[in-house]
Amino acid sequence: MAMAPNDRYLTLLTSLPAHGPLFGAKQTPLSRLRLEMRLRWLEPEDAEDLAKFEALIAWKDQRFEIDDEALVRQAEQDIAEIHNAFVRELVIWRLEMRTLVAALRHRHAGGIAPSERRRWGFGRWVPLIRRHWGEPHFRLERVFPWLPEAKRLLERDDALGLERLLLGTVWAHLERIGAEHTFDFEAVVAYVACWDLVARWTRYDANAALERFDHLVEAGLHEGRSAERQTGLGPGLDALETLLAENAA
Repeated sequence: MAMAPNDRYLTLLTSLPAHGPLFGAKQTPLSRLRLEMRLRWLEPEDAEDLAKFEALIAWKDQRFEIDDEALVRQAEQDIAEIHNAFVRELVIWRLEMRTLVAALRHRHAGGIAPSERRRWGFGRWVPLIRRHWGEPHFRLERVFPWLPEAKRLLERDDALGLERLLLGTVWAHLERIGAEHTFDFEAVVAYVACWDLVARWTRYDANAALERFDHLVEAGLHEGRSAERQTGLGPGLDALETLLAENAA
């Protein structure tokens, strides 16, 4: 006897381990393969909506040097085909946020306001961003309180800080809207969206650590060459252990 959707999603969600705090995570709570196995419990229509959701939030950051009209049109078409209102609203929120960040990045790089004839971004705020291009936060800081901090971090070239801010903003939004749902499809969507954030952060953190390690090694090699010229000896084991310890921290 087939289970009713609520029972189905109760079983699915209780099988998923908790995420824990985003920035304390060292890895996702379960592998993508195991997550996909759990998601086989989804009803066909819900599975289709979730697939569209994941494809849309993987939408690339806006690139002003190319014509994005086809990309925006495709996103609008895909969103219109999503059955679940919760999923539609979440996708729209994410893509509008990405459009704002793309505008900040483009302006910071010295770009001028996009032409009215170009569909360079997604959502309701595109005309306002263009109209108030010269304003620090496009006059949208009350709607998006994270904008001033994002601008500040961008101007400081603090890529890690900006990543933390944006991921944390999305995480807080998911926690807020997910709190209204328990054992339903919307709760599954919120869980998967959080899983994606954890995966992104842990990948970003690992990449940042690897880059730092490369810099430390290069610095160590440089110091070692100086030592060789002075003493004829290269960097010893202690120096290498120090580099490894610093990277591990």
